[in-house]
Amino acid sequence: MTHSGADIAQLMSAYGLHPSRALGQNFVADPNTVRRIARLSGAGPSTRVLEIGAGLGSLTLALAETGAAVVAVETDRHLLPALRAVVEPAGVDVVEGDALTMDLGALLEAHGGGSWSLVANLPYNVATPLVLRTLVEVPAVVDLLVMVQREVGERMAAGPGSGAYGSVSVRIAYFARAEVVGRVPPTVFVPRPRVESVLVRMERLPAPAVDPALVSYERLAEVVKAGFGQRRKMLRRSLAGVVDPSAFEAAGVRPDARAEELSVADWGRLAAR
Repeated sequence: MTHSGADIAQLMSAYGLHPSRALGQNFVADPNTVRRIARLSGAGPSTRVLEIGAGLGSLTLALAETGAAVVAVETDRHLLPALRAVVEPAGVDVVEGDALTMDLGALLEAHGGGSWSLVANLPYNVATPLVLRTLVEVPAVVDLLVMVQREVGERMAAGPGSGAYGSVSVRIAYFARAEVVGRVPPTVFVPRPRVESVLVRMERLPAPAVDPALVSYERLAEVVKAGFGQRRKMLRRSLAGVVDPSAFEAAGVRPDARAEELSVADWGRLAAR
């Protein structure tokens, strides 16, 4: 059984809890929404799921219902007693820690290794760094389904030519295919946020979109950040001092192009020169 709004209110009252604005806490209080997320994540009896920011366990319970092995990470020590009381009877392993700093690879290895899915309801301030950290540092996570603020999610999944396309889009595309697979209204959260949310699914590519033997992710990220740092300028200006002027012709990229015109493959060729 997953949480309704009344369940969330009862838990917060029983444990003397209040949502933390500093941590961007908005708890999902709609069983249909969390079951939809669990379904879209592909969780099932043969899967292992890492949930980040489990909160009061609404989504955690939906993931456990599928029969998946679930490890739930929560950084807010005030929530842990309520979370454990709710989800540990369902077989979920609750781990206290900050997913931005803890060794997620070691955590997954300690829970049996193999391939994992990451599922999370992420606040604005940690969504992008957490997704990128997972893609860069935790290859055991082969797919992700994250619920994030709409603008953040659109940037994650955007392609060349889109107004939302930016540095984050390219860096995610280096590792994974990303798409927005659903929207979530503010009405399903407690407290109700002022923004819409979307669900973004990412599937890790069998190999990076740009051959690491030609250019490292770190070098690609440096060039991409510089290019989008002054996105209104032509690349020959925004990348001055970052890539050699001769790199444009060698990479087949117009020096008067702008950052949003380049695909991840284009950025790779340019960064490799």
